[in-house]
Amino acid sequence: MHVKYPIINPHTLSIDDILISFSVDRDRGLTASTSAHRNIQFGLNRFVLKPPKSFWLVLLKQFQSPIVYLLTFAALISLYFHSYIEAIAIAVVLLINALIGFFLEMEARRSMNALKKMDIITCKVIRDGTLHEINAENIAPGDLVDLVSGDVIPADGRLIESNLLQCDESSLTGESLPTVKNTEILPEKTTLGDQINMVFKGTSVMNGHGKVVITGIGKDTELGKITSLVESASSAKTPLDLKLTALSKKLIWVMLFMTLIFAGTGFIQGKNWLIILETSIALAVAAFPEGLPIVATIALSYGMLLMAKRGAIVKNLSAVETLGSTNVILTDKTGTLTENVIYVDTFGFPDETIFANIENKVLKFNGGDIVHSKQNFELIKIVAALCNNASLRQGNRKEKALGDPVEIALLHLVNTSGHSYQEFQKKYERTGEVPFNADSKMMATLHKSNKGNFVAVKGAAEQLLEKCSHIQNGEKLHLLTPAHKHKILQSADAMSENGLRVLAFAYREDKEIDGDDYLKDLTYIGLIGFLDPPRLDIKKAIIACRNAGIKVVMITGDHPKTALNIAEKVGLTDDMKQTVINGLELPDNRPLTADWKAMVLSSAIFARTTPKQKLDIAEIFQKAGNIVAMTGDGVNDAPALKKADVGIAMGLRGTQVAKEAANIVLKNDSFTSIAEAVGQGREIFNNIKKFVIYLVSCNLSEIFIITALGFYAPASTVLPLQILFLNIVTDIFPALALGLGKGDKTVMKRPPRSPKEDIVTHKDWIKIAWYAMVITVSVMSAVVYCKFFITKDHQILNNVAFVTLAFAQLFHVFNMSSPKSKIFKNEVTGNHFVWYALILCTVLTVMVFLIPYLRMPLGLVVLNIDLWLISIAASLVPLFVIQLYKTYSNFRINSNI
Repeated sequence: MHVKYPIINPHTLSIDDILISFSVDRDRGLTASTSAHRNIQFGLNRFVLKPPKSFWLVLLKQFQSPIVYLLTFAALISLYFHSYIEAIAIAVVLLINALIGFFLEMEARRSMNALKKMDIITCKVIRDGTLHEINAENIAPGDLVDLVSGDVIPADGRLIESNLLQCDESSLTGESLPTVKNTEILPEKTTLGDQINMVFKGTSVMNGHGKVVITGIGKDTELGKITSLVESASSAKTPLDLKLTALSKKLIWVMLFMTLIFAGTGFIQGKNWLIILETSIALAVAAFPEGLPIVATIALSYGMLLMAKRGAIVKNLSAVETLGSTNVILTDKTGTLTENVIYVDTFGFPDETIFANIENKVLKFNGGDIVHSKQNFELIKIVAALCNNASLRQGNRKEKALGDPVEIALLHLVNTSGHSYQEFQKKYERTGEVPFNADSKMMATLHKSNKGNFVAVKGAAEQLLEKCSHIQNGEKLHLLTPAHKHKILQSADAMSENGLRVLAFAYREDKEIDGDDYLKDLTYIGLIGFLDPPRLDIKKAIIACRNAGIKVVMITGDHPKTALNIAEKVGLTDDMKQTVINGLELPDNRPLTADWKAMVLSSAIFARTTPKQKLDIAEIFQKAGNIVAMTGDGVNDAPALKKADVGIAMGLRGTQVAKEAANIVLKNDSFTSIAEAVGQGREIFNNIKKFVIYLVSCNLSEIFIITALGFYAPASTVLPLQILFLNIVTDIFPALALGLGKGDKTVMKRPPRSPKEDIVTHKDWIKIAWYAMVITVSVMSAVVYCKFFITKDHQILNNVAFVTLAFAQLFHVFNMSSPKSKIFKNEVTGNHFVWYALILCTVLTVMVFLIPYLRMPLGLVVLNIDLWLISIAASLVPLFVIQLYKTYSNFRINSNI
């Protein structure tokens, strides 16, 4: 028989309609031949993933940047003119940089393999009237699957039988509490988290038993839809990549401009075209800081190590700097802002409301908290221990909890309030039980006691009160009046309004109790409100983010009231009334209007959101010009984690899918680590900015010097290989030292830089030009002085220019200190890496003069002591002039203050 698949909105169909739609017998299931035919027709229950990039494509990607293109062009030109050493040197730089990036990316890349791991499960299916255990891959649409506690649900299905069935759907919907399932028909627009007649692939059965007809497999499951969102969510270029690309383009124009001026002037003056061409190649080599890719890669790698020490594992380099640029953090609630463990939050007794104080996952009461209701509290502990099927077992390293999360929370309540739940269970031997069901909404247990029998009951307030005849008020017992009931229900509603799950508790103690019907003549004790509480350190971390100018936005699949309650507890809301945007209110399957986008950008709380909506919200913030970080731990967070500029997954509680989609994984699941990582990212960016300014000012000075010497002493101009030596050897190490230095620890007390701001701003370019001009003047002064007073030998003048430029650039590293810092005590002079770099580069510069095999290819000769002294003295001039200018500027600023 032909089967229409997939079925749209199976939660709206009755059980009979579902059975008819899939031509399946309620008791016997499908036949083996039918299921095999449907496997062929509709495919297996697995995801079809995009094949990962090939080895060669990953390697090729490392060469895709404007700087690499131009350096490759420079190497080819050098080969054409038989300058093999220059060509080899450039090629080595490019290869080293590519290999670093390649190995780091290959190490981090395991995209979407987690989804395959989730598929390696078995399930129990009824075929031909017999129960079989099969690989979940072989499930077909219409299969009848039997579910019991502990099962991982293999595919999406419509329940046709449910006996106390509860499922943990937190990884899919964001709800901390188990979802109680039934078989009732639901409206079409019921959200995923409220589809209580459905079960979903990848979630798990916590309690009870159920039987489902499979309605979706593979890509047609809710998990499969999320998979396709993860696959389709494109990762935009990181801010650092864009800024370095923009910088390289500007350097290209500077190089072309200076080359055209020199070449045009040279031809007009009738200079030898080979000299013009060689000088033009030198200009091209000088224009690009060959060491920039390597220095940036190593600085970011160092940042990765520092972040790892703080509990944040960074999977790709650029995420380090991107996190520092972040000005919006979109965070999941469950497991990120909260513990993802249910605790007792509030007690509602007849005459008082008590709020639990949870410290280090232990429930505590301050002295005098309970005034009128001590007897109620003692009774509620007994009921909590007895009317309970959960257990706490001591494992090898930590306590292992088994059972319903709410019942586990009740056991923790008993254990942390001066008693042991086992103590009560031994004292009151259980002799009977009325299990919880969807109709009665109560659970009751019967026990032997000193007075004969003891009945412990918990359940929904309204239903439980119908079975009560009395109310416990401290030491006194009163008849339960309609006024009492009204007040209790008001209290229960108020607790529910605050996002709590509420249970009412009652008991009965009597010599003789009917063993068949003991749910009557109960005495009401009180209410307990349960909540997945905020993490202890979260409020401080959110305040730190706010002080740093970062907007924190909660996006959850949980209920709006629960979301608002947690938001208020962690400090996401201010004194004004905060609006919660419900995912049901967002326009579905059509673009958002300008008004809706404005509302999204102004809100800090989103509830009942689908994975697609999380993705859309991240995109709206990105298109508004924000750098967005997304945190989460569930399957439902994965698409937005991939779409965000930087995705951050929880390492302990996070699903494998979320970890694979993210750029950063937090080992300790702490939001505090995010704030610390943002600060580290900002420090790294400041260091990158410093060494970029250092390298670019050095390279610009080379352009100016080559151009100036090209006019003044063409035969003495700095050679391409000499420039390459400076760029690759003597420039790299000081720049690297700047990149590894300790950053400014006050970065988290300032707002983030504008995402539109270039790595080198207009003011920075003025500063770079000023630095380059001072270095150029000092080098040209040394050459002019030597030409007039010592020698007119072209090679010696070239060597004087080379030595002066080399040491001027080395000393120039001290000019990278912050503007208001002291001359001799600042972040550069205090950076021991800088001193190591200067010593190493000095040794290398001297060695190329001493060793003939190094000296000759570079066109160097042995210089006498007078020329060395002149060159070094001239190289100190830029340091002296720039530091003098800084001191004068600071003096003027302080005088104005």
